[in-house]
Amino acid sequence: MTFLGISEGAFRLILSLALFLGFTLWETAEPWREGRVGRPLRWSANLGLMLIDTALVRLVFPLAAVGVALWAEARGIGVFNQAFLQILFPGWLAGIICFLALDFLIYWQHRIFHQVPFLWRLHRVHHSDTELDVTSGVRFHPMEILLSMAVKSAAILVLGAPAMAVILFEAALNGTSLFNHANVRLSPRIDAALRMVVVTPDMHRVHHSVVRTETDSNFGFDLPWWDWLFGSYRPEPEAGREHVTIGLEEFRAREEQRLDKLLVQPVRER
Repeated sequence: MTFLGISEGAFRLILSLALFLGFTLWETAEPWREGRVGRPLRWSANLGLMLIDTALVRLVFPLAAVGVALWAEARGIGVFNQAFLQILFPGWLAGIICFLALDFLIYWQHRIFHQVPFLWRLHRVHHSDTELDVTSGVRFHPMEILLSMAVKSAAILVLGAPAMAVILFEAALNGTSLFNHANVRLSPRIDAALRMVVVTPDMHRVHHSVVRTETDSNFGFDLPWWDWLFGSYRPEPEAGREHVTIGLEEFRAREEQRLDKLLVQPVRER
């Protein structure tokens, strides 16, 4: 499928690289906090996970999310691919509903990964980063990524989500993950305005606090509204924006940031 005259895959790659470069330049010029671990160690591990994740998703889910949407559309599978509903819900409206539904799903999936011990072992790889920057937005264990892709693909099939809505959702999810993990500084006034419509870095840093009650809050990636509606919104960390400690107590040693340590972390006791 093409988007803006180029393939969907090329569009997402160009957008991701542009956002990655932009946020990297921003956090270099005006960082929220100076790093202590150093980029070579953290970036090699975080980007290494991203490369493994991408390769496995291509291997296990060759159609990817957009391919699932196109496959379902061609076979009339899913709620919004039914003829009578296509009359009631034009493509643009079905696309908005499906975008919101997928974001709602990701919110609850995120909460469940915090609540179920086995799933938390996978997800804590993401939380064990003791610093936050743009690469933290792609730091996920391969098993978590595969499970997430399976859940998302099932939702796309059930919904019969339009392919364009899936493209926009995937692009938004990737972009906001890079943004809200970026080591950038926003003024309180701009942050307050932005977090009405999107999860900001200051809002998401609460979620990466070492304090578990704060870790179990602010689960949204794209939209902040689900946290407001379901009581998981926390505006500030107890220590304050400037003094919040990032990461997990049990994985603070420098060697814990190595790629090999991250890959086997879910089966380790600490």
